[in-house]
Amino acid sequence: MSRRLRGILCVLGGVLTFSSSSSIVKWADTPGSAIAFWRLLLSVILWWIVLSVARIWRGRPFPSAATWRAMMLPGICFGLNITLFFTAITRTSIAHAEFITALSPLLLVPAGALLFHEHIDHRALAWGVVTAGGLAIVVFSGGGQGGASLSGDLLVLCVVVMWVAYLLTGRRARATVDVTDFMATVMPIGFVVAAPLALVISGDAVWNMSSRGWASAALLSVLTGMLAHGLVAAAQRDVDVGTISILQVSQPALAVCWAYVLIDEEIRLAQVPGMVLVVLGLIAFTIVSQRGASRRAAADAGAGAEAVPAAAAAGSGRGG
Repeated sequence: MSRRLRGILCVLGGVLTFSSSSSIVKWADTPGSAIAFWRLLLSVILWWIVLSVARIWRGRPFPSAATWRAMMLPGICFGLNITLFFTAITRTSIAHAEFITALSPLLLVPAGALLFHEHIDHRALAWGVVTAGGLAIVVFSGGGQGGASLSGDLLVLCVVVMWVAYLLTGRRARATVDVTDFMATVMPIGFVVAAPLALVISGDAVWNMSSRGWASAALLSVLTGMLAHGLVAAAQRDVDVGTISILQVSQPALAVCWAYVLIDEEIRLAQVPGMVLVVLGLIAFTIVSQRGASRRAAADAGAGAEAVPAAAAAGSGRGG
């Protein structure tokens, strides 16, 4: 098996795993912020076990004070993203939540232009309009299907903002922080942020979760907290970011399938054309953005230009 094929399989495994998280949260029938609390805490423990083993076997140092400082903003954004998403998913349909969060690349384009001086490709923005139109069909033709609500959808928009902020601040941090230190610091910082929110939102439910709630927290800490992130990180060595981004576009559609299988949440036939438009629009948006970045990188070779736009690494729009 070639390294590229192995990398693509890793991405697909990561996407399949990430796409299940929203259904697992909703299946728990437990306040989402309570699950976020335990999911983050268990992930902290798991990542620090990894660090401790690496220290014993290879003498790897623990993250430095400089690393913790660099990871402060990404960790805060990540904690808010996880808590808001897990809360939102219990207040709206999975179709709404997943397809709204898929729009994060459309926010990253202007943000990347502002913060990293990336060129805005107007052809990509045209596909962004197609994507937004598809989302409008998904949202407005779904009605109250799957427990969808305006308040839940607005909360999902906040999730997207926090994910974009996490990616932008995390991108700066990754210049000096490797993957293991990144995950081992972003998780505890995120937990410190999520813990008080969970206690305020969920109250005693944090300590008195149902058996499904405990099972969900344990599953998510391993599946998304470790496995999915690890698979995507491993794939980055063998697969270009553009390909990873295109493969990740399938995540909302897979999440809808998980919702049907795990919690019997159906969609309306009228929503399907909108879903198709969102997926196709995001694929075209990613391809055009990636090609434009590659041409500019070739033209500016040797000048230190950024080869991949921030939007290309947008992922799912939430941490899972």
